[in-house]
Amino acid sequence: MDIKKQIDKLCRQALSASSYSGIYDSKVKNSVLKSISDNLDINYNRIIKNNLIDLKNASKMNLKESMIDRLVLNKERILSMQSGLHEIIKISDTLYKTTKGIKQKSGITVSQMRVPLGVIGMIYESRPNVTIDSAALCIKSGNSVILRGGSESINSNKALMTCITNALKDNKVHQHTVQLIQTTDRRAVTYLLSKDKYIDVIIPRGGKGLIEKIVSCSKIPTIKHLDGNCHVYLDKTADVKRAVNISINSKTQRYGVCNAIETLLIHKKFPKKHIIQILDEYTAKGVEIRGCKNLKRISSNISLAKSKDWFEEYLSPIIAIKIVNSLEDAIDHINKYGSLHTDAVVASSKTVIDKFKRQVNSSSIMINTSTRFADGYEYGLGAEIGISTDKLHVRGPVGLEGLTNLKYIVSSQGKLRN
Repeated sequence: MDIKKQIDKLCRQALSASSYSGIYDSKVKNSVLKSISDNLDINYNRIIKNNLIDLKNASKMNLKESMIDRLVLNKERILSMQSGLHEIIKISDTLYKTTKGIKQKSGITVSQMRVPLGVIGMIYESRPNVTIDSAALCIKSGNSVILRGGSESINSNKALMTCITNALKDNKVHQHTVQLIQTTDRRAVTYLLSKDKYIDVIIPRGGKGLIEKIVSCSKIPTIKHLDGNCHVYLDKTADVKRAVNISINSKTQRYGVCNAIETLLIHKKFPKKHIIQILDEYTAKGVEIRGCKNLKRISSNISLAKSKDWFEEYLSPIIAIKIVNSLEDAIDHINKYGSLHTDAVVASSKTVIDKFKRQVNSSSIMINTSTRFADGYEYGLGAEIGISTDKLHVRGPVGLEGLTNLKYIVSSQGKLRN
């Protein structure tokens, strides 16, 4: 079938399914999610086999290590997907919940009801776990979804889609509630982005280049973040042990993720011996350090940072480090070079913490906490369909509530406006 016709068909089917996806009760939706989890066990060997095909192809494509890391499926990651499904099951369903009505002077009563967005278009690179997370969140929030994974993960996604399709069928839920675009032809994305009559929102996840292209081409509103240039700021009042541990964990716990830090900012009065300790620990873990001139005076073994380094999302064992004169300098640096994603302050001073969380313009502020916790699962959302650094509708990790909206409900006993 012609690609345009394929996308048209998927969109029509998704719109039709959205009329039903919002009417299933919590018991039915949770049963579907449990069935998906069970199917991950049943189809485990097929999933791993298909994932190995993708990994073999990825090595031939010379993909970045960070992308290959995100592509890998194994027992641990499948268990993580199942854990996310069960966490979503536990979350209370707020769909169609109505706020307490407020009676106006005119006699009308005004309230708001939470409703699904409708049809979601999900476009993502590499991470096959997004297939399961997105499907689960859309099902529970009463939306239908069209999934378009990257060509590098097509075989993994097809195996995972089998688990979803089986679960929908077994629970007698509309078969087109979740659909996967099965072609790797890039024109499919272009056509999808033009279907504003069918799709209510596009959620892209992937590299900055992909997201910029989607935003520039889409006729449909997007929920997105471009990159994850995250920071940790070590204040002069910071507990030094805590500061060292957070600096190391935020960077090295996992490199190829958007909530790993790319820049460490250190107050000039932070103890020099503990700066050296941080540098030594980074070096021991194989992290390349690119520092400012003041840091170079502390250690001659580092590379001198260039201006472009402060903007960079490395997604690899590289970190930029700058000595700053004050809290204000740190805030200015983050707001200038950051990506509005996640930034952390390590400090004991309440004044410092309060000023940082008010003035740093990011979707998540971590206080004496590793940036690696900036994740929907860790926030109690069960999973996340993406992270938004925009300021309209939803901000930060996007879970169930972010896939819904509010509409006004106005009632009276036949009131007429004079």
